[in-house]
Amino acid sequence: MKRDHFTLPYEGGLIENDLPKGVLHNYEKVWTHIYEDAHPASNAIADVIVDAIHKADEEGRMCRLGLSTGRTPLPLYDELARRYQAGEVSFKNVEVVSIDEYYPSDPKGSKSRNHQMHEFLLDKVDILEKNIHIPDGRIPRDKVSEYNAGFDELARGVDLLVIGIGERGQVGFNEAGSMSKDRTRVVRLSHNSRRRQVRNFNFDMAEAPDMAITIGINTMLSAKKIILMAWGEEKAEAVKIIAEGEPTSECPASLLQPHEKISFYVDQNAASMLTRVVAPWRIGPCDWTRKLVRSAVVWLCQTVHKPILKLTQKDYLDYALDELLDKFGPYDKINIDVFNDLQHTITGWPGGKPNADDTTRPVSATPYPKTVLIFSPHPDDDVISMGGTFIRLVSQGHDVHVAYETSGNVAVHDDVVLQHMDAAYQLGFADKFDEVKALVDSKVPGEPEPRKLLDIKGAIRRSEARGAVRSFGLNDNTNAHFLNLPFYESGGIKKNPRTQADVDIIKSLISELKPHMIFMAGDLADPHGTHRVCTEAALEAIEQLREEGCPWIADTHIWLYRGAWMEWELGRVDMAVPLSPDEVIKKRHAIFRHLSQKDIVPFPGEDPREFWQRAEDRTQNTARLYDELGMAEYQAIEVFLKLC
Repeated sequence: MKRDHFTLPYEGGLIENDLPKGVLHNYEKVWTHIYEDAHPASNAIADVIVDAIHKADEEGRMCRLGLSTGRTPLPLYDELARRYQAGEVSFKNVEVVSIDEYYPSDPKGSKSRNHQMHEFLLDKVDILEKNIHIPDGRIPRDKVSEYNAGFDELARGVDLLVIGIGERGQVGFNEAGSMSKDRTRVVRLSHNSRRRQVRNFNFDMAEAPDMAITIGINTMLSAKKIILMAWGEEKAEAVKIIAEGEPTSECPASLLQPHEKISFYVDQNAASMLTRVVAPWRIGPCDWTRKLVRSAVVWLCQTVHKPILKLTQKDYLDYALDELLDKFGPYDKINIDVFNDLQHTITGWPGGKPNADDTTRPVSATPYPKTVLIFSPHPDDDVISMGGTFIRLVSQGHDVHVAYETSGNVAVHDDVVLQHMDAAYQLGFADKFDEVKALVDSKVPGEPEPRKLLDIKGAIRRSEARGAVRSFGLNDNTNAHFLNLPFYESGGIKKNPRTQADVDIIKSLISELKPHMIFMAGDLADPHGTHRVCTEAALEAIEQLREEGCPWIADTHIWLYRGAWMEWELGRVDMAVPLSPDEVIKKRHAIFRHLSQKDIVPFPGEDPREFWQRAEDRTQNTARLYDELGMAEYQAIEVFLKLC
């Protein structure tokens, strides 16, 4: 089975069969459709678009579509192009209005919205050039207001507006502070917005545009029908506000709530804060799996601010958990069962405790020692996400290996490279500074970096990773593996497609090591991100080994960790590894070895904290949550989900 689009295992939830739509969407002001991931969601949206095109054809008129650029619509555009190539739809009678463009910008420039819209969709279908309308970033400033008024009239009343939302509910370049009355206009981009866009401009803030043309909320509300899209857990908070919250200019997409024909398509990660996901028992009957029972009790504890063993029957009844009482009650039995269940996730022996009763432990006592393989998508994800557990596995005598799946070369600043070259010169090893400076100066915006420069950056990241694992006793020569998966080596932000070549590299290492435990990234927020691609490649490698009949693979267990931004919900946790104060410091020092990622991270996002700060805050918050539920108080806790 090809692992193209990995999703997390089902862990119970709302039974939606035969549930009236009005009940299902009871908490939603914008009805929201939840799918496993972006691909089936995009297929469903493509159905709506194709139906709209066919309907317009039958009525003998043009179908007018409003579309956006960015990463969110890419799976949709792939599907629309596929359907055109399969002869399922024609775009000859379709008019497309794109909602924004950088200003000023050259429409032929590789980073313009115009170029992106053509590259990902328009050049792949049979749409007529005269029917394509994209804001013109070349309009002189003294004429742009008049131009915008004309474009606004053109953009009004489209049959279907299909747009993705940003992490803070942006639509187009309508950012926080936008209002319902806004029409097409030039906007000044905020610093945070430019930071989000900088990945498209060689991570050079000086190159990132500071203005854009965008249609406004009022223009969007004129559409006959609106579809919003969101993929990834980093958009979950915005999805919650848009679907269930009050309209606010701080979350511009929420201002679209009053539209009579608006719907929201999201994946499971983006939907993770919606009521029917977080508290499905408030909607209707549930499939009460063990983990859903635990999730419900944890949610109740956090809602009423009590530890598990202090919950009362009234607490359960007051918060719509009567079905849980009927199935598993009385309440005090549920309290004890969940307390024990959660308590049994905690272990100081992540590789299993030798010569111990492992009946209720998350990891078996045998064999000992175990061969452990940790997959790290980038050269620092291992220590950031599970550094304390990594340290403990090594100290407890297991044969631990770490596989760095990508080189991480594009995440090194040019200044860091030049500093390393200067250090080599100062030490008398070589005088390559001017040669490397010439490589840096030869970079062309929008083009892949020179291969020689990427090789230097890759070497810097390898040396940092080796130093990090050496710091806690791992043999960096025999137990650190640098896979350099080919999909990553595009020289730019846009990566190559994952192929069997990537899978074969992973298969070869797994076959060589025959690990008892495999740890890999469970961060699936971005459907086009490195973590997702690496995890899907590793899972596909394991699946192929199973199909090839490898006898030892049946005894290999897979554990998923998350990164420095998000953590597993306690209801999902299968193993919790407490860290001592000393282990927290050792982990911090290992993260510090990744000097190229400290202080000047190329893609920091909107979180101003450094990676070590994010990691410590995350694990300490997890420990606090366990403590508040009535468990022992620890300095920090790293948590994992068992996939198989």
